[in-house]
Amino acid sequence: MTTKDTETRIEKKKPSGRLSSVASALLVLKVFSEDEAELGISSIAKRLGLAKSTVHRLAVTLASEGFLDQNRENGRYRLGLSLFELGMLVRRRMDVPNLGLPLLGALRDQTQESVHLAILDQTSIMYLYNGESAQAIGTRSYLGARKPAFCTSEGRVLLAFGSPEQVKAAFAEPLAARTPKTATDPKALLKILDEVRRLGYSIDDEESESGMRGVAAPVRDINGTVVAAVGLAGPIQRLTKKELRRLSLQVISTADAISARMGYKRR
Repeated sequence: MTTKDTETRIEKKKPSGRLSSVASALLVLKVFSEDEAELGISSIAKRLGLAKSTVHRLAVTLASEGFLDQNRENGRYRLGLSLFELGMLVRRRMDVPNLGLPLLGALRDQTQESVHLAILDQTSIMYLYNGESAQAIGTRSYLGARKPAFCTSEGRVLLAFGSPEQVKAAFAEPLAARTPKTATDPKALLKILDEVRRLGYSIDDEESESGMRGVAAPVRDINGTVVAAVGLAGPIQRLTKKELRRLSLQVISTADAISARMGYKRR
């Protein structure tokens, strides 16, 4: 997640009026990003619009419980292992990555491309599995990373088979193009979702990242509800449009196999 993405997310969720100590503590945790893994008290206070004394008190409290860790060399703070422990509890609770792990790994090994498993969280996708390609050129991501749902192959699958409310929320605000090829017009995107439902999979042709293509297919639970998406991505030099169509069959097969492990039976 970039610093810009983090600042936008915090600005949207920042409550009005006087912040409670709990809300303030949560905002302190959310201010960290992949680009800024360590931050000082002054930087955090400036981003959140809080007094440095307040941020210092919150940071000390969070550090005492392991949610923050202080770098003794420069005095800056970073996220602590308590968050990792809680995150692992959540991950173990989710059946999809547990049941799909061997199949996702096999797909990565067979295709030699990066493979992901993503879920929809509000208007973003979040990666629960990331099997990176061993090749020198490929997509790079990490567990827990987020991307906008509207322009990613995984996100479009999840929106296409999601609820009207989820689609409306994803297209509610002005959408920022991530590349020159990103579709941002809601009407055009609705047509794309119709096509995804018709085909049963989604293709990202340099819309979320220049020079990269991807394909994704839905994972269904025992009730037939789409709960996740299996995605595969790589550079356009290897993933020609013809190759992507071929690989889409393997992605669909993997997604279907995970769905079967979750108890889904195609009618």
